[in-house]
Parts: sequence; structure tokens; C-alpha cells
Amino acid sequence: MDILSYIEINKDSRVPMYQQIVDSIIKNISNGNIKLNEKLPSINMISEDFYLSRDTVEKAYNVLKERNIIQSIHRRGYYVLKNDTSCKLNILFLVNKLSTYKMRIYNSFLDRIGLNSKIDLVIYHCDEFLFLNTIKNSKMVYDYYVIMPHFKKENLQHASFTDKTLEAINTIPKDKLLILDNIIPPLEEDIRAVYQEFDKDIYEALIEGKSKISKYQKLILIYPEKSIYPYPRRVLRGFRRFCLENEVDFEIMNEVCEDMVFKKGDLFITIEEADLVNLINQIREQELQFGEDIGVISYNDTPLKDLLGITVMSTDFKVMGETAAKMILENQTGRIKVPFNFIDRKSI
Repeated sequence: MDILSYIEINKDSRVPMYQQIVDSIIKNISNGNIKLNEKLPSINMISEDFYLSRDTVEKAYNVLKERNIIQSIHRRGYYVLKNDTSCKLNILFLVNKLSTYKMRIYNSFLDRIGLNSKIDLVIYHCDEFLFLNTIKNSKMVYDYYVIMPHFKKENLQHASFTDKTLEAINTIPKDKLLILDNIIPPLEEDIRAVYQEFDKDIYEALIEGKSKISKYQKLILIYPEKSIYPYPRRVLRGFRRFCLENEVDFEIMNEVCEDMVFKKGDLFITIEEADLVNLINQIREQELQFGEDIGVISYNDTPLKDLLGITVMSTDFKVMGETAAKMILENQTGRIKVPFNFIDRKSI
């Protein structure tokens, strides 16, 4: 059957036309209707057959190329990649917690790695025992181990590693290991890593936003000292460094209290979502104005914060996932630091 007949376009659907082309081709490669190495219809053919613009079809093909599902051969056209689907990459993806931004890393990794992989996602909840048990039970059957190392101590404070978790990580062959999000200093230099630097990142982001921040009299960081999912204490180090070097009055609080005492000129920096919601509700109840009376900056960007106009300091989670996948696909080595940005919106 002609491949064009496998492409389904519903012009009444809210799904973008280019995405419908992508989904149709992926679906029919998976079920065997479109074979590996088979030539796909040209951009002009799909454009004319479905009355679509060339840009729409070209965008769909570019998405498929980025995912390593198809390739373009000069003067010959587009072909399904010459990959043996029986030899899929087996990847163990270990995430310390289930959150919007952690899942954004995972989803961008998934999109970039393409069809030629099988990924087992395991959430270990910052728990040493669960992490060790997962590594032990993996029996080294995976082609790659992607690990986000964040653990909690007995006092519920953050640890990048423990003696036992470091020992377990060191049992994984270097060529199969990729450390994601949080770098572990004791690991050797030749370990693959895609990471953020928590102390340096928050310091440089505050410097970037200094012109807006300087109109406030006091900076208050809401940093949970003890948490089921603790945050690196390097965040505190970078925050203190900024305040001390720039002679800024500051305070560090464990949580947003009920009946908070607000003073005009306060700028709050929140880390946990619950504290951000509580803070916003109390500011509104007291009829104070965002960006005028009280400033708010949140740590780690999400689509909802963008929608609400909340200023953030954040690494680029999409780039983090894509970069990790690219390193595996292209067998790259080395350490790559992901950009961390101050994103100015309406809340300061």
C-alpha cells in the first residue's frame, strides 16, 4: 500500500497538522506498515495530497530527523533510519522525585532518544535503600544508566551521595554511566555528566537580575531545611554570597508561615511549590501588589509559572534532557553544564 494512505490528517482536530504527520509515520513504523530503510513521500507529495503548506510538512520531517527516526539523503529523499529495531538501547533512568521539572527532563530525553530505545523509569524518592536496591537488581543488563543523584540524610537534609550510593555508582562501567542534574565531585573526570551548579547558578542569576532586585530593601529566601525531597545546600551558599557581596539585607526562612508579616520592599525567593502558592494567597489577601509592594521570585521554571507571570531562576530542563540523549546517541564523553537563567516576568 502507498505510504501516503497511512498518513492521517484531521483538519478539524486541535492537534497541529505537522504533529499529525509525525504521529502517523511513527505509528506505522511501529506496527510494521512502514519498513526500515523505506523511502518516504517527498515534502511536495504530502503537501499536494493533503493541501498543506510545504513549511508544515517540512516541520514534521525535521521533528522526525531530530528524533533519529528518519534521515535525509541528498538528492534522493527521506528514508526510515537503517536501524535494527531488535537491537534497541536499554536505558535505566533513575530520578530522585516525581515533579514537573524532573519530568520535563525525562520527556525531552525521551523525545530526543527516539524510537530505537527502551527506557525503564524508576523514581527512588531520594531514598538510599531504594536506589541501592534498584542498582543491585539491574544486574548490569542495561546499555546506559542515567542517574540524578539526590539523597536525603537521616536528618532529612540533602546529600549528593552517600558512601554506599557512591560505591554502587562506581560499579557501573564508565562507558555506560551518565550523571544528570547534580554533579558528584568524587567521581572521576571522564564520567559523562550534564549538570547544573547550584551555588554558582543562583549567584549569577541574582547578579543578572540585580537591576530589578536592587529596588527591594530585603531578600527573604524560603529554603526548607528538612524535607522528604531536600534541596542542595549549595543554593544557600550562592544566595548568601550574593547578599553579602552586595550588602543586601537578607533572611532565610524554613517555610512560608501562616499570617506572614509583610513589609513593602520585601522580595521573596521560594523553592517549593507549596510555599509559592501560600505566599501568593497571603499577598493577595493583604491586597498588596506584586512587583510593586512585594516581589516574588521562584526557583525552577514550570509552564504554570510562565502563565502566571512569576519571575524565575531556572536551569533549562528541556536542554538538559536533550543534551543527555545526544551524548548517548553520539557516544560523546565529557561534562556539559546546562544554562541557568534569570527570567524576568511581572512578579518583581
